[in-house]
This record gives sequence, structure tokens and C-alpha cells, in this order.
Amino acid sequence: MKRPKIISLICILGFISVVFTFPAVFSPSVKKIGDFIPALYGFIVACSFISYIGLWHMKQWGVQLFFFIFFVKTLFLILINDLGPGTIAGIVLSVTFGIILLRFYRKMDLNL
Repeated sequence: MKRPKIISLICILGFISVVFTFPAVFSPSVKKIGDFIPALYGFIVACSFISYIGLWHMKQWGVQLFFFIFFVKTLFLILINDLGPGTIAGIVLSVTFGIILLRFYRKMDLNL
């Protein structure tokens, strides 16, 4: 199946967000929260990147990983008490992307 333009847009925005989020993994403010927090945050960012790769190739596992990482990241942000206006906007945008992705889920490839 040919990739719809809206999914291409979601993937491009996702790749851009990962590029800007990745340096935060090494920031001193994240290190101050706890010893294992940078590793956990790095894992979340890496899995987010992998989910966008799956979406780019129109794979169902990309949507599944997108939702899994969305819930893990939201729980992570709640636990570190980082729910500012920018975070809420990101959550709303992710929910919007998720609804769009669910619309195309059945048309995506089941295989790896």
C-alpha cells in the first residue's frame, strides 16, 4: 500500500521531535531527577524513533509501538511531575496522531 500523505507528515513531525528531544536525555536537569532517569528517557526516545520508522514503512507494529510509547512517556512525565502546557499540548497532538493512525491500521502490513 502506498503511504498516505498524512502518515508521511506524522512521521516527519515525529522525526523532527525526536531530533530535538534526544539532546534532553543528556541534560543536567534530567540527571538531577535520578540516576536511571536518563537511561529510561533515552529508551523512550529511541523507541519513539523506532515507532516512526515502522509507521514510515506502513507496519502495524509501528502503530502498536507508538501507542505503547505514548502511554509509557505519559506515565513517565506524570511520575517526574513534568506536566506543563507544552507537555499537555504534546499529549493532545499524540492523541490526534493516534486517532489518525487507527484509521489506517487495517491497511498496514502485518508482517515485519
